[in-house]
Amino acid sequence: MAATDVSLRPVCAEDADFLRAVYAATRMEELALTDWSDAQKAAFCRQQFEAQDSHYRAHYPTAEYSVIERGGIGIGRLYVDRWEKEIRIMDIALLPEARGANIGTKLLTELQAQAATEGKSLTIHVENFNLARRLYERLGFREIENKGVYVLMAWRLDKSPVQS
Repeated sequence: MAATDVSLRPVCAEDADFLRAVYAATRMEELALTDWSDAQKAAFCRQQFEAQDSHYRAHYPTAEYSVIERGGIGIGRLYVDRWEKEIRIMDIALLPEARGANIGTKLLTELQAQAATEGKSLTIHVENFNLARRLYERLGFREIENKGVYVLMAWRLDKSPVQS
């Protein structure tokens, strides 16, 4: 299936296990370096997912939480909040089998088009070592703040300074 078969739908309560699985998939490479048992890795991912979800819901009360689907089947998540001068991508993650099919590019360019239409910047935090950073750079995102492990990247159609 092509990236054109991709759609978004709002997260619902029944998605909890799926969203935990998406989160765990984002930590697989990192956890492969540990000597933890599968049970320990699963417990860690559950705890970290719950902490992240609680943080997002407390700090981004107006955000849109979406499941990314291809052909009606969940393949990832996209969390976005919209502010006066900025659209913040809080999280975008795909299951491993959905990566490399231009789905992330499609979703990001759609958000760039929305930001351009609304005269807003588009921003995302990304870990320095995350391979997705190369995708963001190819799409014109630039680092605007280094927070150690994470960097804040921004895209702006007119390339003027980003203001939140």
